[in-house]
Amino acid sequence: MRLRCAVLDDFQSVATTAADWSPVADDVDVVGFAEHFASEDELAAALAGFDIVVTLRERVPFPASLIERLPRLRLLVASGMRNSVIDYAAAERHGVTVCGTASTTTPPVELTWALLLGLARGIVPEANALRDGGPWQSTVGADLHGRRLGLLGLGKIGSRVARVGLAFGMDVVAWSRNLTAERAAEEGVVLAASKEELLETSDFVSVHLVLSERTRGLLGAKELGLMRSGSYLINTSRAAIVDQDALLDVLHKGSIAGAGVDVFDVEPLPAGHPMRTAPRLLATPHLGYVSRANYATYYTHAVEDIRAFLDGEPVRRLG
Repeated sequence: MRLRCAVLDDFQSVATTAADWSPVADDVDVVGFAEHFASEDELAAALAGFDIVVTLRERVPFPASLIERLPRLRLLVASGMRNSVIDYAAAERHGVTVCGTASTTTPPVELTWALLLGLARGIVPEANALRDGGPWQSTVGADLHGRRLGLLGLGKIGSRVARVGLAFGMDVVAWSRNLTAERAAEEGVVLAASKEELLETSDFVSVHLVLSERTRGLLGAKELGLMRSGSYLINTSRAAIVDQDALLDVLHKGSIAGAGVDVFDVEPLPAGHPMRTAPRLLATPHLGYVSRANYATYYTHAVEDIRAFLDGEPVRRLG
């Protein structure tokens, strides 16, 4: 009997064309869902008839309560090799194999700089004014050369963001709880004395940390209050690292110059969410991982995961 595979959040309807699915074509029917299922009830109903599910990143939680409602589910493939919203113990209890895929750090690095530059040079308001017949030049751009870029996190993504900052002639500093001066020096940057010192002295602050209990709410009202009035905050990591209410507050007050955000507490962002109308905010719909090369990697590895599972030799297992 042929198996059925659901691909979740295939918003651009490209999952079946981004990779070659022929290795599993004789055994599996693939169905892409371009709509997002906002509730567990909707998700359980939509996936009830599927044996395999491919999900992107950590947008769709798979708690025990959902896994228990999917008796046909045998394989769950999640993009990336880390996923905090899957209940692995429940998956094991119900005989569900969980596998991951490789991913690349290039797309989020590039988007970080797209947001930073877009904010610094007022690209969106100036472009909109030009199209709408508005004033010819209404903003004065912020310079990058000679300014300080503060990085919260200097891992695979943060270190590549640092290199671009150095190429722009920026003074780059970094901080995380376990970062050492020696490791920072390897990337040509300086270890900030503290998180507070980084926030107080940086013109641009960019977040590149993994979400954990130690980083959740790392930037709250107190921390955001330390930032300069002319400074900018960029977050392409995880929304929960920055207190969302505190961020909205400083944006409305104008106590920072602006923020570039690609991640939100609820995704997709509801129509009436205050982030959609916040001032001084350049926001994108979680595009950090969305690129042709990344999708090709995700879905090619998803096909490999499915083929290996069918052959009784699962690869890239998670949990």
